[in-house]
Amino acid sequence: MKIIPAIDLMNGQVVRLYKGDPKQKTIYSNNPVEVAQKWEANGADMIHLVDLDATLGIGSNLSVIKKIIEQISIPIQVAGGLRDESIITDVSKICSRVVLGTLAFKDKDTLKKLLSNLGSEKIVISVDHLDGEIVIHGWQKQTSIKLIDAMEEFLSMGFSEFLLTNVSRDGTMQGPDLEFLSQACKLDSAHVIASGGISNIKDVQDVKEKNAFGVILGKALYEKKISIQEAKQIA
Repeated sequence: MKIIPAIDLMNGQVVRLYKGDPKQKTIYSNNPVEVAQKWEANGADMIHLVDLDATLGIGSNLSVIKKIIEQISIPIQVAGGLRDESIITDVSKICSRVVLGTLAFKDKDTLKKLLSNLGSEKIVISVDHLDGEIVIHGWQKQTSIKLIDAMEEFLSMGFSEFLLTNVSRDGTMQGPDLEFLSQACKLDSAHVIASGGISNIKDVQDVKEKNAFGVILGKALYEKKISIQEAKQIA
């Protein structure tokens, strides 16, 4: 299982939001490059970079993301507001994987074209949900789409990489949502990264037991409730 620290960017700073709410923000650093170098030095398998300003449609941290990528040698996946084909194509050239959420649900034609051009290994489908129902547009908009139905459709299209977040757990450190994670990980050919709610080393163990491909470490890492080295020993 891959240990993947998250670096959430807002106005060039490393932040964490509570349940995705930009009004409930904690700033952890003004130096994202330094944070990325620290997680790499601590043994992270990959870094998950999220442009929250792009997600919310209020700006871009692309210049910061490029600086981080230049300084880091481990794989980096980039997420947040990637809803335009040309931007996705450009970003895909500088990182290991792009994470697509809203576009994947709103524009299947463009998604198929990106799959054909970039290949399935390069694209992670972000299946953000609120207790089993998909949410899009930075978690601001609910749909009536069921999580497992959505994943089955993407698998049939040729995708295999998924980022699974139960929004109600994100930034809460109340433990991961194991019920939906278990259902998702049982789908044939699905490589699922678990995100949201990790608070301690037992949570990492629980996620591993569900056969997750990877786990995102966010607030618990920044609050020093868990270390990458500890998580690696479990993984």
